[in-house]
Amino acid sequence: QVQLVESGGGLVQAGGSLRLSCVASGRTFWRYAMGWFRQAPGKERDFVTGISWSGRNTFYADSVKGRFTISRDNAKNTVYLQMNSLKPEDSAVYYCATEGTPYGLGLRNDKYENWGQGTQVTVSS
Repeated sequence: QVQLVESGGGLVQAGGSLRLSCVASGRTFWRYAMGWFRQAPGKERDFVTGISWSGRNTFYADSVKGRFTISRDNAKNTVYLQMNSLKPEDSAVYYCATEGTPYGLGLRNDKYENWGQGTQVTVSS
């Protein structure tokens, strides 16, 4: 019922920044918490950050806390991931996702049911 399209990935040097965007369509975006996940080759897909439906609550993996910021603009059906101080270990395909039930918080262990195709982030040393 929802389509998610990520953009903004690319190649950046360590210490640099990227801003990812995720544009949603197909259902009432503002009702749903959103998350960003990432997956490196041969690795499990890991939670990076989540944001509640209202935008008032955010959660971050320890590995990105203080460097990444999630935000949303419900009027634009868009979630952003601002990534600063990037490290080579941040290299991965980044995916955005919506939770499967409305009015969620965006917690790490919540159920995310709708996924985008991902955007590649590569950080060189």
